[in-house]
Amino acid sequence: MIAAHRASNRDCAAPTRFGAWLRACAAAAIVALASAVSAPTASAQIADDPQNAVIFTVGLGYDSAADASPAQQGRVVIQLLPRFAPAHAERIKELAREGFYNGSAFHRVIDGFLAQTGSPGGDGVGGSDKPNLSAEFSAVRFERGVVGMARLADKDSANAQFFVMFEREASFDGIFTVVGVVTEGMDVLDRITRTHDFRERPLGAVPDRIISARIAAE
Repeated sequence: MIAAHRASNRDCAAPTRFGAWLRACAAAAIVALASAVSAPTASAQIADDPQNAVIFTVGLGYDSAADASPAQQGRVVIQLLPRFAPAHAERIKELAREGFYNGSAFHRVIDGFLAQTGSPGGDGVGGSDKPNLSAEFSAVRFERGVVGMARLADKDSANAQFFVMFEREASFDGIFTVVGVVTEGMDVLDRITRTHDFRERPLGAVPDRIISARIAAE
């Protein structure tokens, strides 16, 4: 569900349930659904691998976009899955080390669907100054807590933005790169501010933000 070619024409938007993508990707979604029974789950792929775990400190409850002091803070740990997406896992680690995600807004949060971040301007547009990545699709299913890479209509256009699923979304299977899974802090993500309704309409809310990101082993 590629929102890059919606009416707003925003770069690197995460998937959306509406629009032309549904028609263009219908066949692929059917294939994904047909294979869902035998597809591996992300939880089954989790290993204790601090070299590939990223710890995010998330700020919750900002009064305004200029507010530097959130009402609360929470910890979210994403275990990356280099076995399935080595280049994408390395990219998130690289950007975390460089401080790219520090201050990134959760600019697109839809209840019961997903939370997206990693846009440098906090508006869903753009990524890092690094080259886009070739797709690393796998059979891992998009379930609650799974982390996927946002991209344009071009399957090889993921760069820095990623999204976390609130619920299972079978139509994403094999369509977006699975890069990791949340192993700690889904309760924090459940509390972040919703920015859009289920029809992608902005709610006018002040988005919550990533305060910092670091590799667990470093």
